[in-house]
Amino acid sequence: MTAETLDFRTLWAGAMAFPAYVAASTEHRGLWEGVHRLARVPEWALGLPAGTRRRFLVISEDWCGDASNTVPVLARWVEANPGLELRIIRRDEHAEVMDRYLTNGSRSIPIVIALDEEFRELGHWGPRPAELQAWVMANRAGIPKGELYPQVRRWYAGDRGETTIREVMRIAGLSGGEP
Repeated sequence: MTAETLDFRTLWAGAMAFPAYVAASTEHRGLWEGVHRLARVPEWALGLPAGTRRRFLVISEDWCGDASNTVPVLARWVEANPGLELRIIRRDEHAEVMDRYLTNGSRSIPIVIALDEEFRELGHWGPRPAELQAWVMANRAGIPKGELYPQVRRWYAGDRGETTIREVMRIAGLSGGEP
């Protein structure tokens, strides 16, 4: 399957809904459930125009810290907006898809692919909000990995998913009452 021939309709049909993905999670199920339970959708991200239809196909793995901090928030946002749907495929089971969305040559996840009603790609997002990604790239050589991720986690906790939702809305061509 080449980049030009990704069959998003077939990928979507075989992808898991968020609850099924979390239920199949082995090591980090509690983290995914906890982030989802605590996620709150900002008012500006609610009430999309009537008739809005978007699908979000996410490439993920349950062990990924960035995925566990963003995908449950996106799932909560999708649940709160009729016309939006989210499904997940596992990165390691879909190398040919993942290789279409490399980040600096790396299979970094999550990747969110925005699709229209006809399964045409509108854009993609990931693996982190742009501000956080820039910070990680600038600091990863100078901060030991054991100290880096707690700082990333604090960023996610302070942001509460708002930047992720805003950026995903942008790549999907959606606008809410965002600040």
